Amino acid sequence: MKTFRAVNLLHRSRRLATRFARDKRGLAAVEFVFIVPMMLLLMFGTLEISSGVAIDRKVTLTARTLSDLVSQGTKVTATDISNFFKMGRSIMTPYEVTPDTMSQRVSAIDIDGSKVAKVVWSYNGSVLGNSTTVTKGYDANTVITTIPPALLVANTQLIWSEVTYKYTPTVGYLVKSMLPLTDECFTRPRQSDKVIYSAS
Repeated sequence: MKTFRAVNLLHRSRRLATRFARDKRGLAAVEFVFIVPMMLLLMFGTLEISSGVAIDRKVTLTARTLSDLVSQGTKVTATDISNFFKMGRSIMTPYEVTPDTMSQRVSAIDIDGSKVAKVVWSYNGSVLGNSTTVTKGYDANTVITTIPPALLVANTQLIWSEVTYKYTPTVGYLVKSMLPLTDECFTRPRQSDKVIYSAS
């Protein structure tokens, strides 16, 4: 009798184990728990990175445009500089541009016969809506040592633009904190040897 019960219990246990192995009702829920975080990471990560890349390209375009516009004339005025900074805001559309998110600087650099690069004039610009605040950049005669050696041609001038944008992801799923996106551009004056700054 005891042997029969033991065999019967063993048989029932095997049936339960087989039924348990075949039961897949909870499988989808388990897979869902493992897959959803990865899918969210891919989706939000793609959105954040693609947005960051798009902003970075606009930062590069802004730096090139700022330097190019200044180098096209023989002189620039305070009004010209202000308008060029405003154009940077237009290029960054549709991304938010405020004094906290974006800064611009344009400088004229004279390279002497000894290939020492010194600032002639320099201005910073920040834009909020339709108003632009222009402040003094580098001090005159500041020696700049970060210019690429290939651009250090004796007795020439360079127009140097620098743009920084502080990119903060909307969701913050993959990129948790603010990323500074920066670029710079060097151009040479086109119409004359030097671009002179005039206040009026």
